Amino acid sequence: MINTDSLKKKFFEIYGNPKQEPRLFFAPGRVNLIGEHTDYNGGYVFPCALNFGTYLVIRETNDDFMQFASTNMAWEGTIPLDELGIKNGKEWVNYPLGVIDQLKKNGMTPRGGQLLFSGDIPNGAGLSSSASIELVTSYALNQLWKGDLSVIDLVKLSQKAENDFVGMNCGIMDQFAVGMGKKNKALFLNCETLDYELVPLEIKNYRLVIVNTNKRRGLTDSKYNERRQECETAVKYLSKEKPIQNLSELNLDEFKKRESLIPDETIRKRAKHVISENDRVLRAIPALKEGDLAEFGRLMNDSHDSLRYDYEVTGNELDTLVEESRKVTGVIGSRMTGAGFGGCTVSLVEENRVDQFCKEVGGNYTKITGLNPDFYLPEVGEGTRELL
Repeated sequence: MINTDSLKKKFFEIYGNPKQEPRLFFAPGRVNLIGEHTDYNGGYVFPCALNFGTYLVIRETNDDFMQFASTNMAWEGTIPLDELGIKNGKEWVNYPLGVIDQLKKNGMTPRGGQLLFSGDIPNGAGLSSSASIELVTSYALNQLWKGDLSVIDLVKLSQKAENDFVGMNCGIMDQFAVGMGKKNKALFLNCETLDYELVPLEIKNYRLVIVNTNKRRGLTDSKYNERRQECETAVKYLSKEKPIQNLSELNLDEFKKRESLIPDETIRKRAKHVISENDRVLRAIPALKEGDLAEFGRLMNDSHDSLRYDYEVTGNELDTLVEESRKVTGVIGSRMTGAGFGGCTVSLVEENRVDQFCKEVGGNYTKITGLNPDFYLPEVGEGTRELL
């Protein structure tokens, strides 16, 4: 956890004027328990917000510019208000700039300000550092600029900022979980309708353990957008018999009857993952509610295997972590979480075996890959908010 007093002290070091108090906002990271690469296909997901994320210290000014700084990234700078809609190379500031661009399109007039971001989400780990930056920015500016947007409005706006300004064609899951998360609950979300249910995350004597492969990847440079295009191609083939807008309109039985409409085996495998993953989410929720954690863990395992063999978004590091995790006594489920191509796994581990898990998995992973993993024991936290 970041020390907020130290963060405010840093803010005054950068911007001065310690007698004028800034405001402090927070947006969490998220981990997705099951339901991967389904959100942009109109499917089901089951994420939860975490107790670490992105802090924003912000103060309004009467200047005709905004100043941006981060404790995590080297770039900092001053941008005139009339240039806020211009993309700044590949710098992190594009995430808040994209949000500001969307707020302007929603009728808000930017005003001068001083912003300091600080996060304890590992960058590039697949725990939604980008959505966290977007939501903390949109939430804070909606407050400061006296907008009347709801949190769900800000969720949609932040996703659009990432799609249109940053150039990452993500679904809405990350922003929704970051904005709408609740303590000790996970979000069962229909990404097509945005209908959702808060489900108590009652995992008894088990802990969620997140493991970072420490293999960096940039999503906009990965095959993420390629997978989305492959899913759109599958929809075109499947629509020859019955018009559909996205893959999630078909259940598993319907897909099995129609999969021969897709002549390309790779495209067929992509569609199979999405539709079978929706089925796994729909089975995982009642399993959790009924306290059948063994079944929930099996579905987590099946999810990873589908992502590995049908969707092909895992890679050696993620697969090694999952394989080594499943060997440890007391682990009932382990899978990649996030977009893949590096990033993190999430495992359900018996509480009294967590230390053994970290030792065995960490040692074996390093021997096999030469990389040192990081382990996190998160709490399930609240969504985006102002800290008083």
